[in-house]
Amino acid sequence: MSSPPVAASPRAALVLRLGVGALLLVAAAWLFGAIAEDVATSDRLTVLDVEVARWLRAHATPEVTRWLLLVTELHSTIAVSCYAAIVAVALAWRHEWRRLATVFVCVAGGLTLNVLMKLAFHRARPVLDDPLLTLASYSFPSGHVAGSTLMYGLIVAWAFTRTRRPLVRIGVTVAGAAAVALVAFTRMYLGVHYLSDVVAAFAEGVAWLALCLSALTAFWGRAPLSRREAVRDGEAAAIVR
Repeated sequence: MSSPPVAASPRAALVLRLGVGALLLVAAAWLFGAIAEDVATSDRLTVLDVEVARWLRAHATPEVTRWLLLVTELHSTIAVSCYAAIVAVALAWRHEWRRLATVFVCVAGGLTLNVLMKLAFHRARPVLDDPLLTLASYSFPSGHVAGSTLMYGLIVAWAFTRTRRPLVRIGVTVAGAAAVALVAFTRMYLGVHYLSDVVAAFAEGVAWLALCLSALTAFWGRAPLSRREAVRDGEAAAIVR
């Protein structure tokens, strides 16, 4: 019995990754666009925004506020940038230049995109009676949620390259999504973002990750690995198998 050609497997994996990336990009970009249109035209979604913000403020308690302040500080754009910088130094030390470039493009590029979106929409922060926090910067989309989506999204993508076990992949994905949802909740609970701000930031982060990872996968699929990177990728493949 003849075995299937070995070359077909990497090509099929590349096509699958690019296909999934394209689907995620289109879906996330559509969601962001739909929310952005409602925000720009003050449509019905903005009414829901105000209702949710007021309800959360009315049900806030000192104990919950104390814990959520800690969570939100650990996921600020500055914190995410510091985490990414630490990872970048570690990758540079190991001469893993492709992974270093991926972290830089995804995180630095995504956070820059978020700033540009804030400047484009210049939406004011929620105005509430007796607010828990007050910020003078723009609200749409949330920088905390965008940064968290980029960070945890990269962790999920890394996990998918390290193992094919469905339970591990599902567990990491659920944990990452739960972490982003918690950060989103803290921003709404503290009264510094609307519901549409955090959902749009999540969509923005997913779209940017899908675009960057797909583009880098396509580019590096044609570029040769360095000897050290080839050895490490071979070790990762052995772990997967």
